[in-house]
Amino acid sequence: MSAHAKRPARRGAPGLPRQPLPGAGDLVSAREVACPAPHHYRDDVGARALEAALAARPTGAPLAIKVRLPFCRQACRFCASQCVPAHSSHQAEPYLTRLDREMVLARRRLAGLPPVSRLHWGGGPPAFLSLEQMSDLFDRLDARFGLSGARERDFSIELDPREADMLTLRHLQALGFNRLDLGIQELDSRVQQAINRIQPLALTEALVDEAHRLGFRELTLSLMLGLPLQTPRGLGDTLDQVIGMAPARIRLYRYRHRPEHHRAQRAIHRDWLPGAAAHQRLLAEVRGRLDDAGYVHIGLGLYTRRDDRLAQAQAGGTLGHGPLGFSQAPTTDLLGLGMSATSRIGSLWVRNADTLEAYEDALDASRLPSARGIRLTAHQRRHRAWLEALLCGRTIDPGALPTRLPLETLSAEGLVELSPGRLALTAEGHWRLPRLLEALTGPLGL
Repeated sequence: MSAHAKRPARRGAPGLPRQPLPGAGDLVSAREVACPAPHHYRDDVGARALEAALAARPTGAPLAIKVRLPFCRQACRFCASQCVPAHSSHQAEPYLTRLDREMVLARRRLAGLPPVSRLHWGGGPPAFLSLEQMSDLFDRLDARFGLSGARERDFSIELDPREADMLTLRHLQALGFNRLDLGIQELDSRVQQAINRIQPLALTEALVDEAHRLGFRELTLSLMLGLPLQTPRGLGDTLDQVIGMAPARIRLYRYRHRPEHHRAQRAIHRDWLPGAAAHQRLLAEVRGRLDDAGYVHIGLGLYTRRDDRLAQAQAGGTLGHGPLGFSQAPTTDLLGLGMSATSRIGSLWVRNADTLEAYEDALDASRLPSARGIRLTAHQRRHRAWLEALLCGRTIDPGALPTRLPLETLSAEGLVELSPGRLALTAEGHWRLPRLLEALTGPLGL
C-alpha cells in the first residue's frame, strides 16, 4: 500500500500553533541531560580503566554493543557529527581493520559473555559501507562476541535514505537487523536545498514501504526542528507525510547552529534560521499534530504509537534509559566501538579518541583507543538514578533529595507533581527539562 493512501487529512489552520507558546517547551537531547556530561570526562581515565572494568564484570552479565561508523559521502550542512569525508567504501577498509583489532583487545578482558542481544550501528550513515563490508563486520562481531539469534534481539541501524535502497534493506534483514532509524530531517524542498540534503519524498516512501513489507519492527523516522528556512506550515506538511507513512516511532531533534565548531554549518546564514518565537511555533505545531495522530511522547523528543513496546513499558513502570536511549527493560553495560564511541561499564564512562588519526594510532600500538573518561561517585550515581527515574515516568521519594532543592517552585511552575512521598515529572516537565536541570544541578553540585 502506498504511503500516500495512508495520509490523514490535515487538521486545524495551516501554520498555526496548536497550543499556547509558553507551553511549547523545547527539545532537549540525551547529551544535554547526560550524567556524566561530556565536560566531566578526564584525560587520566582511559584505556587502563576500561580494561579493568571489562575484566571485573560479573560472569554472564549482558553487554550491549554500539559500533560507530563515521564515514559520510555527502556533507550535510546541518550536521554536528564527527564524520570523515569519503567517496568510496574502499576508504573504510583500514578503519574496519582497526575496528576488528579493537574487538579483539576488548574481548580478551571479557569472560562468560552471553549472546549479545542489543546491537546498534550509527555515526555516519552505515550504509556507506558496501554490502560485503557490512557482512564482514557483522560476522566479525559475531565471531568476537557472539550475537544473539533470538527473536527478542534488538539490532538497530541508522540509515540515510540517500545511501540505501531495497537491496540494502533486504541485506540488513538477512544479517539479523530488525530495527531501522531513517533520517528524514525535513521534506520541504527549500529547507533541503539550504542544508544540502536533497531527499525526494518518493525515495523515503519506497524505503518505508519495503521496511514494512520485510517486517522490520519499530521503524523510526527522524525529523529536525530549527533548520534554515523552516516554517510551521512547511513542517506541518512534512508531519502529515511522515504520519502517513505510519512509523512506529518518530524522533525529533533540534538543530543547533555552532559554525565555530562545525565547519559545514558555516554555509548556513544566521538570518535563515528561525528565532526563538518561531522555534516555539515549530515545536507547538509538531506536538499538536503528533498528539492528534495518537502518538505518545516517551521523552526527549521521542514519540511512539500507543501499542509500541516503549509506550507499554512507560505505562507499566519498566521503562529504562541509558547510553542507547530508552529501552523496555533495565539498561545494561555498553561497549562502544569506533572513533569517538562511548562505553559505559558499571560506574565507568569512557570515550574513544575523537580523531581518526588518534584512534588508529592507539590500535596500531595494541592499545584500546579510550581517551577520556570518568568513574561516577556515589553522589553522581544517585543523581543519575533520580534523573533516569523521572525521564522514564517513574516516581521518586522527594525526601531522598537535598532539602534545598526548589521543589515547591518546580511544582508551582507545572514541571513536577509533588505529594507526600512522591515526586514525578509532568508532561510539560519533559519539555522544559533545561529549567528542571538548572534547578537540580545547582544544589547537587554538578
